[in-house]
Amino acid sequence: MSTMNTVGRPTAPNAPSDASYKPATLTGGRGLLQDEPLIFEGEGWGKTGVDLPKPATDGSDLGDLVRKDPIGLPGLSEPEAMRHYVRLSQKNHAIDLAIYPLGSCTMKHNPRLNEKMARLPGFSDIHPLQPQSTVQGALELMDQLAHWLTTLTGMPAVALSPKAGAHGELCGLMAIRAAHQAKGEHEQRRKVLVPTSAHGTNPATAAFVGYSVVEVAQTDDGRVDVADLASKLGPDVAAIMVTNPNTCGLFERDILEISRLTHEAGAYFYCDGANFNAIVGRVRPGDLGVDAMHINLHKTFSTPHGGGGPGAGPVVLSEALAPFAPAPWVMNTGDSYKLVEREEDEAEQAFGRLCAFQGQMGMYVRALSYMMSHGSDGLRQVAEDAVLNANYIKVRLEDLMSPAFPDGPCMHEALFDDEWLKGTDITTLDFAKAMIDEGFHPMTMYFPLVVHGAMLIEPTETESKAELDRFIEAMRLLAGAAKAGDVDRFKGAPFHAPLRRLDETRAARSPRLRWAAPEGSNRAG
Repeated sequence: MSTMNTVGRPTAPNAPSDASYKPATLTGGRGLLQDEPLIFEGEGWGKTGVDLPKPATDGSDLGDLVRKDPIGLPGLSEPEAMRHYVRLSQKNHAIDLAIYPLGSCTMKHNPRLNEKMARLPGFSDIHPLQPQSTVQGALELMDQLAHWLTTLTGMPAVALSPKAGAHGELCGLMAIRAAHQAKGEHEQRRKVLVPTSAHGTNPATAAFVGYSVVEVAQTDDGRVDVADLASKLGPDVAAIMVTNPNTCGLFERDILEISRLTHEAGAYFYCDGANFNAIVGRVRPGDLGVDAMHINLHKTFSTPHGGGGPGAGPVVLSEALAPFAPAPWVMNTGDSYKLVEREEDEAEQAFGRLCAFQGQMGMYVRALSYMMSHGSDGLRQVAEDAVLNANYIKVRLEDLMSPAFPDGPCMHEALFDDEWLKGTDITTLDFAKAMIDEGFHPMTMYFPLVVHGAMLIEPTETESKAELDRFIEAMRLLAGAAKAGDVDRFKGAPFHAPLRRLDETRAARSPRLRWAAPEGSNRAG
């Protein structure tokens, strides 16, 4: 007969009674997790898994560019290649495996329907240089997406082409700069105000565009200090950049006053919309006085998130900034759709182009699929569920962990500091490494910087109560172990990951950015 372990699962009848009994394996593998060397450390240098036709030319037309040395890539058979990537997938955490609680990232499930739509012929195989008469369906889709975005935000115009959040910030600030230039005020307005609770890309983008950045203080309850903002606004300010909801997971309750003060000073209000999933369908940023805001389609509307792949960060613009939107954009002529380009009369005030063509078509398809499958009521529920899930986590953990801003509800993410770890000799990093042993990706650590030892958790709207409870129970068990003085569990973690904890200081100061063959090896590389 089997027995039950501490989390209620059966254990083998002959298992050692000592739960700490962990004999090292003889092969390096552990159960179903296989151990294998790096791809460059294998034995595949003299083979290939594919048959290639003999080239028709000898490469003599390449002159001195003909390769003289081995290419330096190992060869794999088909089974070896397949197993290599499957084994890699087993070493990675994924949203398809469990909750991905990174805060300020919206790591949520991406409906497979969206992927199916993006692979439809006419979307997946079109080329940006095709005649516009042959891509009318794609242009209509872009027009519909623009309609949804302007309706949801209450803004009259949108630039679709920005390819990510920071690219969208660049678009918004360049539109603001163009508007000031049109009024002859660009030379005097050289400052951008950025609160301490903003995303880090905000000040970086402002500096990239050529503005000097002035920091705005934060109040004790995690919001913009309106008095400090008012004292810094003046005729030399071009814009403010406010993240709302902000990186503390809080809604800026003085947003209307912030907007009023900004416009009275002749500046524009840029809103970082990375956290739009917390208010979509509930609040229209245009009603708050926002002049420009980027929307991460790869966050709010479910398309694949980051990872170096294609993203999309359309920017909605107020009436004051709409004339300066970058080309191209789609125009419905009544009989057909056409792209308005910079050189045409309709785009004479456009500040230019942000990319060679029209942006990320696959992202447009996925986002519109998400919007149409949810409908307006479903998108409203997205925000409600995201906020509900975050507050559920906050309430379930606040007796063991210390919320950074305990008064009142949070928005889409729950933020804790490390006050509750004082006296334990355990750090935020130690706690995060122990989460890996329990099968969970760590939450965002040490961000936002305004909170000491920050632990930022964003459950998103796609997690069920059962999965939230499973995550919360693991967090409570770890918190209890930390307070009970089980320091070794944390300082040595992770114990069960494919690799143990790295020497992060050495990795930062002496990074090895390129693989090199071991000394004495005759392998190419």
